[in-house]
Amino acid sequence: MLTVALGGLVPSSGVILWSFLAPLGAAVFDRPRQAWKWFGAFGALLVVTIPLSELVRPDGAELPTGAVLAFAALNIGAVCLVTFAVVVAFARQRELARHRVESLLLDILPEEIAQRLQIEPQTIADHFDEASVLFADVVDFTPLSSRLHAKEVVELLDRLFGSFDELADRYGVEKIKTIGDCYMVAAGVPRPRPDHALALVRMALEMHDCAAECLTGDGGRNLQLRIGISSGPLVAGVIGRKRFLYDLWGDTVNMASRMESHGIPGAIQITRPTWELVRDDFVTEPQGLVEVKGKGEVETWRLVGPRL
Repeated sequence: MLTVALGGLVPSSGVILWSFLAPLGAAVFDRPRQAWKWFGAFGALLVVTIPLSELVRPDGAELPTGAVLAFAALNIGAVCLVTFAVVVAFARQRELARHRVESLLLDILPEEIAQRLQIEPQTIADHFDEASVLFADVVDFTPLSSRLHAKEVVELLDRLFGSFDELADRYGVEKIKTIGDCYMVAAGVPRPRPDHALALVRMALEMHDCAAECLTGDGGRNLQLRIGISSGPLVAGVIGRKRFLYDLWGDTVNMASRMESHGIPGAIQITRPTWELVRDDFVTEPQGLVEVKGKGEVETWRLVGPRL
């Protein structure tokens, strides 16, 4: 209206530029599709206003040149300032969104894998010659969960696995996943380390302590764990396109799982490769041969504790 009343863009000092903030604001704070409608309205406003101002006031308003220049500088500068502020707000929103995505990736993937996943669109798969894998599950969890309320079951596992997560961070090992009441953790992936077996054995001993302190609320009975550990080569990679997972495969993983499932309640059972790596630092007891599906009879040891 001011542009029409003063007779055009020049006499009005380009005041119509303020209307550009509508599509700009819509692009940042509304849906992008809506922003195009606002930009179309801005274009239509220009098409209508400029010819209309020539009809309403063909000679233009006779304003002092200094006033016209001053208002032009004010309009252009103020519009640019607001535009810049809106773009900065958009950039901050994008940065916060990127941080949320990165934080989410780090919650479900190792840091190195999360970085590679953002850079490399291809499949991520690595082979490790030396690593250790630990499986732990709660003894008699199924009958225990049947006696508890659903909320108590979830709170129990959350408290227990939360303490395991703290141990994993402390020992610098990698939590892989949880399956029901089973907790899987590995050392030596995705960062190779020479003390992978020692790290998991130390963590396993503390996991028993955490379970003993994590009361079920059912008569104050302590939880017991079965823990199995095996060491050797394995393959690690990211699978899936939705809810993707960093997972491990190979005989080492299968043997660790068998050590847990064939283990003794309250004990840590290890295979020969793990025993050879920790026998100088920890006291162990031979358990004899254990029949493992697909492997036959396998030598196993029970971990007692650190050597004094």
